Amino acid sequence: MLGGSMRQRYFAPYAQYFVKFLQAYAAEGVPVQAVTVQNEVDTDQDGRMPACCWPQEYEMGFVKGFLGPALEKNGLATKIWILDHNYNLWGRAVAELDDPDVRKYCKDVAFHGYVGTADQMSKCREAHPDAQLHWTEGGPDYTQPDYATDWATWGQTFTQALRNWCQSITGWNLALDEKGRPNIGPFPCGGMVTIHSETKEITRSGQYWAFAHFSRGVRRGARRIDSAAIIAGVDHVAVENPDGQKVVVLSNTGKAKTVRLKQAGLVAEFSLASDSLSTLTWT
Repeated sequence: MLGGSMRQRYFAPYAQYFVKFLQAYAAEGVPVQAVTVQNEVDTDQDGRMPACCWPQEYEMGFVKGFLGPALEKNGLATKIWILDHNYNLWGRAVAELDDPDVRKYCKDVAFHGYVGTADQMSKCREAHPDAQLHWTEGGPDYTQPDYATDWATWGQTFTQALRNWCQSITGWNLALDEKGRPNIGPFPCGGMVTIHSETKEITRSGQYWAFAHFSRGVRRGARRIDSAAIIAGVDHVAVENPDGQKVVVLSNTGKAKTVRLKQAGLVAEFSLASDSLSTLTWT
C-alpha cells in the first residue's frame, strides 16, 4: 500500500479485489467503463501515497494471467487500460501490446503528461494502429497565481492530447478546498473547482473553463479531422461531430491576433484575444 513493489503471489487476490469493486459499484447503479492496473506503475512514491512499483513484465503477467481472465469469468465488460503514466514511457506500452496474450484483454493505454511530450503517444499508435489512447491525469496547482486564469495553457494541453490520438481526457480532482484538501499526496493539488471550507464560495479554475470549451462543442463519438495552422502561438484541434457539425477549438497563449479559418472555398476571419480560448462551430 505504501511503497515497495508488487509481488506475484498477490496477483490473484488483487484481481479479485477489482472484481468485488466493480460488482459493488454496479450493484449501486454505477457501471465502471475502465480500470488501470495502478496509477503510475513506474513511480516510487516512497510511501507518500498508496502506490508501489510494477515492473513491466509484472503488469503484463497480471493483465493476461489474472485480471483479464477474472473480468471475463465474471461477465464484466470493464476495459483494462495499461500504463497510466507519462508520455516518455510510450515504449513500455508498445512492448506490452506486442504480447498477443495481453492484447487478448487490452488494447488501451492511459497517459499522463508530466514527463515527455505529447507526440510520444503517437509513437504508440504508429506501432499499434488499433490501440486506443487516453489522457488520464492532470490538474492545477492551487498555489499558482494563475490557477483561475490559465485556461489557454490547459486548452493547449488538451489540444495536444487530442491531436496525438487520445479519445478521452480526465482531470485529476473535481473539487477541493482552498488548501487543496483532502489530499494525502505530497503535491499541492487544486480542484477543477475550489470550494472554500468556510464560506462555501466556488472558484472555477482555468482547467474548468478549458474543459467547458471542449465538452460543450465536442460530442461523444466525434472524430478529429485533419487541419493545419500557420499562426504562431495558436494551438488548435478540429473535429466533426456525429451529426456532421464541425468544431474548432483554438488556444491562444500569446498576444491578441486576427486569424482566418478556411475550409474548401469558405473563409471566415475573426479576432482572438490574448491568453484566450475560442470555440467555433459550423455546419
